[in-house]
Amino acid sequence: MTNSKLSEEKVFKDPVHRYIHVRDKVIWDLIGTKEFQRLRRIRQLGTTYLTFHGAEHSRFNHSLGVYEIVRRIVDDVFKGRKEWNDDDRLLCLCAALLHDLGHGPFSHSFEKVFHLDHEDFTRAIILGETEVNAVLRTVGADFAKKVAEVIAKTYGNKQVISLISSQIDADRMDYLQRDAYYTGVSYGHFDMERILRVMRPREDQVVIKSSGMHAVEDYIMSRYQMYWQVYFHPVTRSAEVILTKILHRAKQLYKEKYSFKHHPLHFYSLFEDKVDVKDYLKLDESIMFYYFQAWQEEEDIILNDLCSRFINRDLFKFVEFNPNEQMMTLLQLNKLFKQAGIDPDYYLVIDSSSDLPYDFYRPGEEEERLPIHLLKANGEIRELSRESEIVDAISGKRRTDHKLYYPLDLLEDLSTNSKAKKEILELLNRINRD
Repeated sequence: MTNSKLSEEKVFKDPVHRYIHVRDKVIWDLIGTKEFQRLRRIRQLGTTYLTFHGAEHSRFNHSLGVYEIVRRIVDDVFKGRKEWNDDDRLLCLCAALLHDLGHGPFSHSFEKVFHLDHEDFTRAIILGETEVNAVLRTVGADFAKKVAEVIAKTYGNKQVISLISSQIDADRMDYLQRDAYYTGVSYGHFDMERILRVMRPREDQVVIKSSGMHAVEDYIMSRYQMYWQVYFHPVTRSAEVILTKILHRAKQLYKEKYSFKHHPLHFYSLFEDKVDVKDYLKLDESIMFYYFQAWQEEEDIILNDLCSRFINRDLFKFVEFNPNEQMMTLLQLNKLFKQAGIDPDYYLVIDSSSDLPYDFYRPGEEEERLPIHLLKANGEIRELSRESEIVDAISGKRRTDHKLYYPLDLLEDLSTNSKAKKEILELLNRINRD
């Protein structure tokens, strides 16, 4: 395996970490590839900019941030420790840098509609005929495969995986601070410096010295607050609902052989479930915005209206909704929406958010959640919730929230179907009161 150094260190000025340092030629070359540069055109927080106007940051600067955190861990904290193999250093740095390479535009809404997984595309880009793959091959013939295995969590050394993907990893430590910075909220701040100082490599995992437990508690609570105050913000979710419905509508019209004024050339392979890496890499948010702008001129009233709403931030309103107790009301609303001439498939939408702030490993579960382990002064290793009352109080407790979204402006226009619309408004008010 070869790894040459740059003749002079390169630095990126960064608002979160102050500076991002690059000394390895392979890292510098990866940053310069067209596949990595594409991440500049994909927002880190999707539609959140419509709620928090500062949230314009990209997957590109988040990826650099994750790389920098891992670089600090392996170069400053782990270096020279007997449980750490420095041969894994470059593998860790490349996996950190490339972990989000396969994200699509408006990532999660996009994936939901087209049944895609960004991690599958990350691996496909790393292993395919790409500039990224060509750079990785300069390190060694099987190096790209190793990077893909780390991202797939199948690499033999679990210690390496846990730096990139665990309940306290470089990915989360960067996005919490970065997202807090750009949204302007205070929730995502925690003492990362302290956490890095007390991280220790152990066989098959990374552990935290027990003296750093309070910093970890703070980190977990920061993550909890960010999810409910920022990531699951109801206005952001309204924008995501509309975005999702635009893509569903365009796909439906394509299947019905609708004659688009502005043909969705970039979407054909997605609509036909035949998307390959080459087509996928052509997609970014600037392409999406082009179509949303153009589709405001379409004859199809639903596509036209939804695109106009998204572009001009004319979002749906919402009420709290309990699907267990209010399903009969939803069926009634569906019927009334049809009577009012408003298609409930596109204009009456339940959106659910759910988060598990911390969990310990339960054998046999579909998704293994590797716990955070504390290293006691006597050398004993203990799972975090066994030592922390705060973490124990929230361990394994999933919080779920449901909201019902609808277009208030269409319902308040009583020039047509006024009887049905009045009944709808009364029902929605009743849900709100309940």
